[in-house]
Amino acid sequence: MKKIVAFSGKGGVGKTTSLVLFLKYLIENKKAKDIIVIDSDPDANVADVIGEEVKFSDTIGGKMADLKKKIEKMQLSPTIPKSDIVETDVFDCLIEMDAFDILEMGRSEGPGCYCSINNMLKNAIDVLSKNYDITLIDSPAGLEHFARKTGRNVTDLVVVTDPSKMGIHTMKRILEVTQEVNLKFEKIWILGNRFPDHLKDILKNTVEQITNINVKLLGFIPNDDKISEINMTEGNLLELSNDNKAYNDAKEIFNQII
Repeated sequence: MKKIVAFSGKGGVGKTTSLVLFLKYLIENKKAKDIIVIDSDPDANVADVIGEEVKFSDTIGGKMADLKKKIEKMQLSPTIPKSDIVETDVFDCLIEMDAFDILEMGRSEGPGCYCSINNMLKNAIDVLSKNYDITLIDSPAGLEHFARKTGRNVTDLVVVTDPSKMGIHTMKRILEVTQEVNLKFEKIWILGNRFPDHLKDILKNTVEQITNINVKLLGFIPNDDKISEINMTEGNLLELSNDNKAYNDAKEIFNQII
C-alpha cells in the first residue's frame, strides 16, 4: 500500500529533523523501493538538514514565479496547456538522490492571486506521488496549509511538538482545523520531540483527553547533542551513526507507522 506521511507542527519543534530521521529509518530498513520527499515549507529546511543546497530557481516556487512572469508578458504558446507546463516544471525540480528523490516547494514570490496555477500544481504533485511507494511531506507551520485542503491525500499525519505551551497549543489547533475542514487521515500521530522524562506525562495526558479515536501518541525522541551539532554545522543528518540513542528511540516508535 502506498503511504503519504506528512509532518507538521509549530516552527522550531523539530518536524524536519523528525522527518529526516524517519527517512533514514526507511532507507536503512528497506521499507520502500521508491521514496519522495516533498518539502512544502517555504523555508525549504529538508535540503539544509541533509547537506544539500537548492537554489530558488530550482524550486517549485521559482518555477511558478517564472511562469507568472511569462503569463503577464503573454510569452506562453497558446497551443500548450498551462497544466502541461506546470507538470513539466514539477518534474524538472526533482532532485534525484541515491535512495530517494526530493522536491522543494520554495517560497512564493510577488503579489497577486494565481489560484489556477496553484490548483494545477496540486494536481501535478498528486500525479507525481502516485509513482512512489512512500511520499514524505514536510508541512509548513502555518495552519492555512490544512485549511486549503492541500493535505487531502495524506494517509498519516505526524504532528510534532516540543515541551512548550506554544508547541502543544499549535498541535491542538492543527487537530481542530483538520476536523473543521473535514480532512480525513487513516492515522494522526502525536510525536514529542526533545521531551525530558519528567515532562512526558503532560503530553501523554493531553493526548488521552483528545476524543478523536484516530489520534495516537507515537512516542518521544529525546534531545541529542549530536543531532544538534549536525543541524548547526550544515551536516547530513542521514549520516548520523546508527548507534545514536535518539535515532534508535526514533526507530522503535516509527515501526508503528510502517
